Amino acid sequence: MLKLNFPDILYTLPAILIALTFHEFSHGFAAYILGDNTAKEQGRLSLNPIKHIDPIGFFALLFFRFGWAKPVPYNPLYFKNRKLGTFIVAFAGPFSNLLLAFLSISLILIIRPQNMII
Repeated sequence: MLKLNFPDILYTLPAILIALTFHEFSHGFAAYILGDNTAKEQGRLSLNPIKHIDPIGFFALLFFRFGWAKPVPYNPLYFKNRKLGTFIVAFAGPFSNLLLAFLSISLILIIRPQNMII
């Protein structure tokens, strides 16, 4: 187990919540765009973190740096091309994390003090 102190947990908590929420929302949104309403009907097409957080996976991520969220349900039978649709839905989550990382780095570079070393 990693040794984390309370300030470390406070600093990482918002990032974890944002990343997990946006990741799972992206899966559901991709499925919705491709014609599957399953996530929307089950209330999972939401940016509310409570809808996506799995308690055990969340605490594992916070303390062990490996965890998970509740998977967003989808039904590939609604996709015109099932293989491509499944690939797009699966890729949407990791792509959203890459997008968040790029935006975060860009923001840090824009607002950082000049003497801050990255």
